[in-house]
Amino acid sequence: MAESTTLKYGYYPGCSLEATAKEYNESVQASAKLLDVELVELDDWNCCGASSGHCTDPELSLALPARNLAIAEKLGHDLALSCAACFLRFKQTNHDLRANDELRQRIEQIIETPYQAKIEAKHVLDIFAREVGFEKIEQRVKKPLKGLKLAAYYGCYLVRPPKVTQFDDPENPMIMDNLLTTIGAEPVDWSHKVECCGGGLLLARTDVVVKLCNDLCQAALDNGAVALVTACPLCQANIELRQTIGMPAFYFSELLALALGVSENKFKSWMKRHIQNPVPVLKAQNLI
Repeated sequence: MAESTTLKYGYYPGCSLEATAKEYNESVQASAKLLDVELVELDDWNCCGASSGHCTDPELSLALPARNLAIAEKLGHDLALSCAACFLRFKQTNHDLRANDELRQRIEQIIETPYQAKIEAKHVLDIFAREVGFEKIEQRVKKPLKGLKLAAYYGCYLVRPPKVTQFDDPENPMIMDNLLTTIGAEPVDWSHKVECCGGGLLLARTDVVVKLCNDLCQAALDNGAVALVTACPLCQANIELRQTIGMPAFYFSELLALALGVSENKFKSWMKRHIQNPVPVLKAQNLI
């Protein structure tokens, strides 16, 4: 048997994954290990500025991600990110600095370190699906998630603006759906996969967020899903905290790790951090 080839990336967890979304961070790293992906956390990383930085100061909104990108560039590896909001800020920064050398030099002065914008910022979902590949993932699956009907929810930040994120079809992305199929689950066809959850309105306009999240959950329910699947801690927080329907939501990486054979104790520790209890839908399919 040929030796496994390890893929190596710099890793930027971001603020949410250090606090309210620890289960996302842990499940991403567990999945990476099981798929021969080495994630090297950036030394002395800083907040990316999402979601208020770009509303406060245009140069600040570029300098914050650029400093992290410069640290990653010194490592010599592309940068992996888990948070969709962070992903957009990093992609926007590279997009803007590559298009304007004068601006890039100005940002270099602000962050007091060189940055040539040569490395790519990649979401871990993209890395697992496209660079590890569905074939390898399918070969590693130990517990297929048979019978689990799920609604893959992408939200806004992964796919918009498409010229910047270059992630997937902005209206009907399929990368998460295809990953769920690969690990044995059944992604449903539904209309709200890229609808907004309310994002930064979580505290300012709770009424708006409740309506948006209830619309998402009801649409998923109407199409046969028993849970939502996300790739963004902001979306996850809104869905879990502000809906009134009671539909659970998983991080895609939790389900990926489960299918790949992560220990049941570790997996259950992630489930305990969820607001909407996801355990019953898993027990119904004898998955835990």
